[in-house]
Amino acid sequence: MLDSPKLPRHCYLVIWLGAAALIAIALFMQYQMDLIPCALCMTQRVFVIAVGLVALAAWLHQPKGKGRQVYPILGMVLAVIGGGFSSRHIWLQSLPEDLAPACGPSLGYLLDTVPFMEAMVVLLQGDGNCAESVWSFLGLTIPGWTLVAFIGLFSMNGFLLARSFKQTD
Repeated sequence: MLDSPKLPRHCYLVIWLGAAALIAIALFMQYQMDLIPCALCMTQRVFVIAVGLVALAAWLHQPKGKGRQVYPILGMVLAVIGGGFSSRHIWLQSLPEDLAPACGPSLGYLLDTVPFMEAMVVLLQGDGNCAESVWSFLGLTIPGWTLVAFIGLFSMNGFLLARSFKQTD
């Protein structure tokens, strides 16, 4: 089964479906459970979507030659960046209340009042809203589970990258 030429295509489909499921869960939590996402949550969503879109493109493209390495490398890079934001979010949640940063203005206010790049820097650093832990499952908060998901996405792309070196055209 691991030597099947269709395996990479199936793996890309699994990555894409996994990313879509993660976003569906995030939207369920936002709209059904009324958990309002903070700036770091939204950033993590962007990277889950990006990894999923790379996998979808690879699934549709069915690359040959060096293309077999481009998609998994891009997926791995995006998963590492997303995992970095998850890690920062986990760190902010682990701070004692007196050391947590103050809550900042909303995204809409920031985008209306300060230059775009300054707003992005503020958002990517996180604030007091990001330090609040409102939900957990099996001892992990939402960013903890998102980090687990990024590790899984990274691992699947790593498997595809390693496999690409063994394939011949």
